[in-house]
Amino acid sequence: MSVTPGTRLGPYEILAPLGAGGMGEVYRARDPKLNRDVAIKILPETVALDADRLARFSREAQTLAALTHPNIAQIYGLEDLPAEAGSHLRALVMELVEGEDLAQRIARGPMPIDEALPIARQVADALEAAHEQGIVHRDIKPANIKVRPDGNVKVLDFGLAKAMDPASLSGSDAAALRTVTSPAMTGMGMILGTAAYMAPEQARGLAVDRRADIWAFGVVLFEMLTGKSLFAGATVSDVLAAVLTRDPDWSTLPAATPPAVRRLLRRCLERDPRRRLRDIGDARWELQAETGSEVVETGPARNSTWALLPWTAAAAAAAVAVWALWALWALQARAPVGSAVGGEGHFAITLPVDMALVTSDEPRWDQGPLAVSPDGRHVVYIAPNGSSTRLVARATADLTPRALAGTEGGRLPFFSPDGQWVGFFADEKLKKTRLAGGTPATLADAPDGFGARWGPDGEIIFAPTYSSGLFAVPPRRTTAPERTPS
Repeated sequence: MSVTPGTRLGPYEILAPLGAGGMGEVYRARDPKLNRDVAIKILPETVALDADRLARFSREAQTLAALTHPNIAQIYGLEDLPAEAGSHLRALVMELVEGEDLAQRIARGPMPIDEALPIARQVADALEAAHEQGIVHRDIKPANIKVRPDGNVKVLDFGLAKAMDPASLSGSDAAALRTVTSPAMTGMGMILGTAAYMAPEQARGLAVDRRADIWAFGVVLFEMLTGKSLFAGATVSDVLAAVLTRDPDWSTLPAATPPAVRRLLRRCLERDPRRRLRDIGDARWELQAETGSEVVETGPARNSTWALLPWTAAAAAAAVAVWALWALWALQARAPVGSAVGGEGHFAITLPVDMALVTSDEPRWDQGPLAVSPDGRHVVYIAPNGSSTRLVARATADLTPRALAGTEGGRLPFFSPDGQWVGFFADEKLKKTRLAGGTPATLADAPDGFGARWGPDGEIIFAPTYSSGLFAVPPRRTTAPERTPS
């Protein structure tokens, strides 16, 4: 049937067409029940009339409807809408996102760094949230990213490419999904769109995972900064050939592109997925650092990028040994802190036998000695917690120890130079928490953390495993402010 402005589909009144794509026609419509405008995407008959594929699509829509994030356009439902003459149309009812998409914005030319990076960071945040739920977009491209007038970014069609996988389509439907033309970026005789944003493994028809989204994210960011298509061709085959064989022309990036962003792009655009950036959370970290955005880590642990230092595992072991000796020296040398507070003070801490400071032939390096703050006024050590352990803090002038929340299983504690933070290893991560209390923040992966030290400039040097060598977490991550969860 013909859908035009004024057409009624069930309770919805169609107001205007919004566009077409390989996954159906999209219309602006009015929802009279909630008195709001929505977007309605009418599914192709090849999906609506195929019971198996419709069931698969419905399951995917239900999963996506449960994905709530400020940078992801919400799916409200999959509905069977009555139309004219007793017919019905299957349609997705979605959040209506005002504003232009990135394809329209890129068509006007390169985006300034201070405009492009905040947008890219929000896209990375959306992808990270979805990936943590096991959802891969599979069709990240400028036309699927909208920027609202208030600057908020919304990623559209999340996960629908999986439900409309070309392997399950036939004929013109599969071709349409692979070769959607983006009018904002199409030159004379050029066919762009989905094919231009496929990861190499996706273009080869191989199984894909979240690293395909990371590749597409890199392509989109590259095009935002240059205003040009990264992979183009006269035919779809030419585009795919470019994806598979052509290296990006890095010289086209603006001279003002920060070195960290250049490195990020190179990691995103590695053709071999085994060498590609493995977690979009790493990209979010880099972009937050470049844009000066506040870093908040109060949810599940996330990966972060390390800078490998040219030292060996032997150096790592030596560093840990030095660290342990330093902690013991600090305990002995700084314990009498009374002179700083009006009189000599003495204190004693009784540790469980299996966690005592050991000087025998079998030291408990995996637990670590207690940590002493730089001013000698506080100590942090490991204490029993049921069948596990946790970190406990105590002021040298106070007899009452205090458990640090969220540090269950924590080990190898160490202080920041200002004494306000405690670093430690737990859950195969390097973490930090405020001495005053709060929710720990995850800084990096550390499968079998072997020791760490917080430098005076805020950089943390650590060994994630016994044989890994040393890595560094940049100061901008270790000293970023925290926002108290609302």
